[in-house]
Amino acid sequence: MIKIAVIGLGKMGLSHAAILGGLEGVELVAICDKSAIVCNAFKKYNPEIKVYNDYKKLFEKQYLDAVVVATPTKLHFSIVKMAIKKGIHVFCEKPFTLNLKEGSELVLLATENNIINQVGYHNHFIGTFREMKRLLNNNVIGNLLHFTGEAYGPVITKSKSGNWRARPEEGGGCLYDYASHVINLIQEIIDKPVMAKGTMLKKFFSKHVEDGVFSSLTLESGLSGTLSVNWSDETYRKMSTSLMVFGEKGKIICDATEIKIYLKKENKEENLSKGWSIKYITDLAIPVNFYLRGEEYSAQLESFVNNVKDGKDGKINNFEQALYTDKVIELLKSDAIN
Repeated sequence: MIKIAVIGLGKMGLSHAAILGGLEGVELVAICDKSAIVCNAFKKYNPEIKVYNDYKKLFEKQYLDAVVVATPTKLHFSIVKMAIKKGIHVFCEKPFTLNLKEGSELVLLATENNIINQVGYHNHFIGTFREMKRLLNNNVIGNLLHFTGEAYGPVITKSKSGNWRARPEEGGGCLYDYASHVINLIQEIIDKPVMAKGTMLKKFFSKHVEDGVFSSLTLESGLSGTLSVNWSDETYRKMSTSLMVFGEKGKIICDATEIKIYLKKENKEENLSKGWSIKYITDLAIPVNFYLRGEEYSAQLESFVNNVKDGKDGKINNFEQALYTDKVIELLKSDAIN
């Protein structure tokens, strides 16, 4: 039985706690949060779960195999570092850190202490994006010529004082909250960005952070494309993330609900006809034992827990991959300043 705790009981932390409570071979033994309302609710309705308001006391008093860290980003480094030194395996919400030096230290510490680690870039557990990666690896659209990565949603749609997401020193802003998802998808599905040009970090309604991120990216392979992210678009009901890749033999357009493939010629090996073919998430979703919000949220935690059980390093969304996403974010910030 994997004994696990959740630190930070905001939207994502509560979701993680609920999912972990439904996974076989997992015992949610403790939670930690500063909110008295949240802590009192757990005491009342889940009295078997230990409640803490200080993560240091949690690590001192509670035996844990693993921990989920879902606090504001500025707290990730200190919490994850302490967990690693205690020999506790770590699932950390995205983005990884706000400081490349801190992120590099955590990657090194996790490696030296044989800590199984994962970061919550959940899109890699969505079947359509996995199918896109498989098709690109199989050279279905031939030599790649161009790509676009986009995300839009209605997070900030009017001028107002915000929460921690609206404070750059705490990990807020469209760049860290929204664009990081798209960057991470680009680097893991297409290739790693190594250069950013013409970057614009635009404020629409926020005073201290950007609401839009727009840039031209060049990848390690030399392929170039565009990044377009806007969390102030009220024409979307919720966050919508998509990738498009254009190649010599056709193109692929992918989001969380479907993948559309256009081919100039039939591909018999993939059973894809000339012209458009569409595959839906209903046919590509990863089977999970407990569904909440979307299969991907359960699938990522199941993957982490199984890695802990098997004692093997995860190959999807590990600290090193998340650190590279943070490096690309720094590329964008530097280019926007210059």
